[in-house]
Amino acid sequence: MIGMPEIEAAAERIAGHVVRTPTLASPGLSTLLGVPVTVKLELLQRTGSFKARGATARLLSLSERERAAGVVAVSGGNHGIAVAVMAAALDVKATVVMPRSASGYALGQVEAAGAALRLTDGMDEAFAMMTRLQDEGLTLVHPFDDPVVIAAQGTVGLELAEDAGELTDVVVSVGGGGLIAGVAAALRELRPGVRIWGVETEGAEAMSRALAAGGPLTVPLSSVVTTLSAPSVSRLTHDLVAELVDEVLVVPDRDAVQGSLDLAEHAKVWTELAAGCSLAAARRIVERVGAGARIGLVVCGGNTTLDEVTAWAERFHLR
Repeated sequence: MIGMPEIEAAAERIAGHVVRTPTLASPGLSTLLGVPVTVKLELLQRTGSFKARGATARLLSLSERERAAGVVAVSGGNHGIAVAVMAAALDVKATVVMPRSASGYALGQVEAAGAALRLTDGMDEAFAMMTRLQDEGLTLVHPFDDPVVIAAQGTVGLELAEDAGELTDVVVSVGGGGLIAGVAAALRELRPGVRIWGVETEGAEAMSRALAAGGPLTVPLSSVVTTLSAPSVSRLTHDLVAELVDEVLVVPDRDAVQGSLDLAEHAKVWTELAAGCSLAAARRIVERVGAGARIGLVVCGGNTTLDEVTAWAERFHLR
């Protein structure tokens, strides 16, 4: 299991390469939900999401031989951006495999960073291509199935615990589970009384289905939230979440879009849908636990465009 020694070592390793993002009370969201809300603004992280933490830690752990051969990553968006940008900063050659359904913004950011971009028809095919490239000699920088990566994502929880006031409930979006596994590992030691909630979107339910089944399994993907669309979680992330997380909620895509619109209007932050779904989950949590809730939201990323958000809002007939 991953604990504070690993997370603190990761924090030391990545210091100077990534940003200690702000942890702030949000008056707008507090009014909207009717309870105090604190936000951890990972959308202000280098590369626009928390993924820079794990990518940086893994790249810094490479041997000289691995650095010379280069790395490969698979991603629906944010992990690919993070690996591409941080690899360029650390002078490591990177290949990023992404589905064609990934946002144009994410694809452009990967190419602009100088990584070799390989496109596939879907996430299943992307993971298969990643495996082939790994077999050809590239070192895998996995988006979540790596203790080094998870410990570095856990620095989000470390900073939240150190910087936030009183919290009763923390909400974290779930794709492959690396972020929530790391955050939960930190909070269970530093804020043991806090309830930890994951959130997925319908059609991207790899973790909730794995928890119900007792282990990882491949799930069909249909959510518009491509940055949460892992075809399966790993045994490592499953076991950590099963041990440390109270519950993983599932919300509709429409609620994730509304969440992003509400975050823009009430919190004054520009988020992707993977962050929007956390606000949708927070509404449910307040309904369940009542007015004594003090919510912490990990706002995981902001890599989206006005055109994308407008198109999603129109698709779901939102304002």
